[in-house]
Amino acid sequence: MEADDRVVVMEVLGDGATILTVTENGYGKRTKTEEYRVQGRGGKGILTIKTSQRNGPVVYAYQVTDQDQLMIITGDGKIIRLRVADISVIGRNTQGVKLIDLGEGEKVVGIAKVMEEE
Repeated sequence: MEADDRVVVMEVLGDGATILTVTENGYGKRTKTEEYRVQGRGGKGILTIKTSQRNGPVVYAYQVTDQDQLMIITGDGKIIRLRVADISVIGRNTQGVKLIDLGEGEKVVGIAKVMEEE
């Protein structure tokens, strides 16, 4: 890893799922697991989202299915709930789409999967 690199998440990929990636500035996307190649020894990882000043650093990246629902939580206490199926599935080498409107200086600090009661 380079000096300024950080590991955000490590995930074992399954068939038929997508990887949801969410950034600090409220952008996100889903990418098909088939777009991720096997990383060999000595590799430096695989790009999952292009980060920039517009979308910010990655705060969440996990495997999801269309049936999942999420809560996006900001540092100012704003919480929204959304269905994973409503988030665009796009390629790895993109910046994502806006998932939540944030106020001045507001940042996404967490994501939680919603667990339905039986």
